[in-house]
Amino acid sequence: MDLNQARFNMIEQQIRPWEVLDTQVLSLLSVVRREDFVPLAHKALAFVDMEIPLGAGTGQAMLAPRVQARLLQELALQKSDKVLEVGTGSGFMAALMAHQAASVLSLEIDAALAAQAQAHLQRTGVSNATVRVADGSLGAAADSPFDAILLSGSVAQVPAALLQQLKVGGKLVAIVGDEPMMRATVVTRSSDSSFTTAEPWDCNAPRLCGFAEPSRFTF
Repeated sequence: MDLNQARFNMIEQQIRPWEVLDTQVLSLLSVVRREDFVPLAHKALAFVDMEIPLGAGTGQAMLAPRVQARLLQELALQKSDKVLEVGTGSGFMAALMAHQAASVLSLEIDAALAAQAQAHLQRTGVSNATVRVADGSLGAAADSPFDAILLSGSVAQVPAALLQQLKVGGKLVAIVGDEPMMRATVVTRSSDSSFTTAEPWDCNAPRLCGFAEPSRFTF
């Protein structure tokens, strides 16, 4: 396989047509090698428009390239930003964000995945991203406030505890809702006590572990 050609095709045929037009994001995707973060058994799928399983029994997956790219575009990170990610997975999103921000703290509930992701980041020379084994639904209050928070997976609803860890002017990006229709959700903290929410596009994604699900009544 010609990896550079496959990467080019991924960007031009999957990502750009999905309204990812930020030149910094597109350039970054051509530099940060996605194949270095994919499980060895699935290397051939690194550039395919699909979710890639991250180990037997974890129930977790690497999001499709176009979804990761559009989430990154929504964050609109600045070089001075302090970022929190929930759901490290392979570490690829942490690597992308680390290239755009000052620092990234990524929380992963599965210790084995966290260790693999940290190894991927170290091997690829990313020094300003740290992976921590933790329940991401609680965030990292002791390290807050953050300029940006990314949930790298879906949740039924965004916990208030995470929103309180945003700086004023900061934003949280997540995929919220239930199948078959989830929405990319961008929450911006406009003041100490107020938030604004936008839902710019539809997208389904695997559930993040550890987040509460609403009660469902059946009759």
